[in-house]
Amino acid sequence: VTTELPFRYVTLVIAVTILRGDRSWSGKITVSELRRSKFLSTLRLLQDEDDINQVTDFFSYEHFYVIYCKFWELDKDHDLFIDREDLARHNDHALSTRMIERIFSGAVTRGSAQKEGRMSYTEFVWFLLSEEDKRHPTAIEYWFRCMDLDGDGVLSMYELEYFYEEQLQRMEQLGIETLPFDDCLCQMLDMIRPSKANNINLKDLKYCKMTPVFFDTFFNLEKYLDHEQRDPFATQRETDEDGNELSDWDRFAAEEYELLVAEEGNNEPMDDMCYEDGENPRMHMDESLDSEMIQHDPPGSQP
Repeated sequence: VTTELPFRYVTLVIAVTILRGDRSWSGKITVSELRRSKFLSTLRLLQDEDDINQVTDFFSYEHFYVIYCKFWELDKDHDLFIDREDLARHNDHALSTRMIERIFSGAVTRGSAQKEGRMSYTEFVWFLLSEEDKRHPTAIEYWFRCMDLDGDGVLSMYELEYFYEEQLQRMEQLGIETLPFDDCLCQMLDMIRPSKANNINLKDLKYCKMTPVFFDTFFNLEKYLDHEQRDPFATQRETDEDGNELSDWDRFAAEEYELLVAEEGNNEPMDDMCYEDGENPRMHMDESLDSEMIQHDPPGSQP
């Protein structure tokens, strides 16, 4: 059984830990930041939990399955890096090219790979969690940094118009009725209610409960159109078996996991889906994790 998948699972845990705990966006986490994060308390929970997938923070194998398969699908040459063209294919070209350029500009992460126009697996983890849970405080920071073109800590009307302009062009190409920027701006300001007129800061967005609508309006066409078709009063969110509210990420990961498992069952064998070392994430994920990890005590348990 390949040892690569358990290694990449560990990489995921580290990436999520840094994403959730690194307040300076340095790509590192200090001891004090680690203590303030949920990592240590989550680790203690695993001592009494037999099914690691029931603890969705940091350690879920199912979340790893979803993220790794998403990355694998974009990484055509299977070198564990993706470029702008690869990322553009994510979710059927939903992201605008201007936002993709900002992601690769180093606005959020400044790894050595980004200097070469590439995104690593770790950076993709940060991207996907931020893309699918835009209510999370860290995700809000991620997208705010991307949209803040001049780095002055506020989103100006110019910056909003810069991103919305491409959205308008894409909708016109698709023959979709468009909303002029001035009208869109009025809607967004009414929704965000910034503390300072015509300037949206990070604190304003963290107080707002509609940040997915705000961000998707400016750079994710598919999700923007989805918001437009939804009932604005249908705001009730799903809960788990214990009645706890599911995050947008937890709901997305659960839905995608079910789809991937069903697709795997319908399409075996899939021999063409393999890395150069012969691994196939969809065919061998469960086998590898079961053999290497799941049959052992969960992380954090006592020997």
